[in-house]
Amino acid sequence: MSDPTLLVLASLVEGEKHGYAIMADVEGFAGVRLGPGTLYGAITRLEERGWIRGMESDDRRRPYRITAAGKQYLEEQIASLDQVVRTALRRLKNA
Repeated sequence: MSDPTLLVLASLVEGEKHGYAIMADVEGFAGVRLGPGTLYGAITRLEERGWIRGMESDDRRRPYRITAAGKQYLEEQIASLDQVVRTALRRLKNA
């Protein structure tokens, strides 16, 4: 799975993180390295959709937080992915 939108949301559901922390977390749990352009493009889209919010910070690193709408979207996408995985596993057993 390599959709940056879902990977960023999955990272932030654990708690607030700044960009580098999101990149490191995603690489750790998904084995996917998000480059800065990909990451910040996804962050911009997520903010525009209201799925994450940038938080105030005293230093140059800006943390982000998932919103209730972002959690709902992530839950819907996970349910859809779960259906695909269950179907694929069932078909593999019968192949």
